[in-house]
Amino acid sequence: MEIVEFQPQHAEAFRTLNEAWISKHFTLEPKDREVLEDPQGKIIATGGRIFMALQDGEPVGCVALLAMADGGFEVAKMTVTEAARGTGLGRRLMERCIEAGRESGATRLYLETNSSLAPALALYRAMGFQALEPTHTDYARCDVWMERPL
Repeated sequence: MEIVEFQPQHAEAFRTLNEAWISKHFTLEPKDREVLEDPQGKIIATGGRIFMALQDGEPVGCVALLAMADGGFEVAKMTVTEAARGTGLGRRLMERCIEAGRESGATRLYLETNSSLAPALALYRAMGFQALEPTHTDYARCDVWMERPL
């Protein structure tokens, strides 16, 4: 298993991986479609990064860091295939986000999620994220806000 920087050839896998988990638990929202249809333009070109997890060259997970105006990054679009769950891959992706944030001089990592995603919440807490007060969001499904100072 390796974690690599996003390349244009990963765009379809990034979209497919995220559509699968979002559709399983929620409804794809306009903001999802905007980002998933143009990850290069909506994430990378605006100062963000995407990491892809590959197993034998096949994408099995991903995570995005969206640049924020305050100097932090929003962790978004993180998922691991059903087959790769329980392998520690989610933790490795989050460790890569923390490392990338520090390399970039970011002040914090921020995320929005849903309280029904217990395994994700447990991972975020284990990685040092703490709850924040609710704030404006473009996602109807969001009911949990968290951050991790860097």
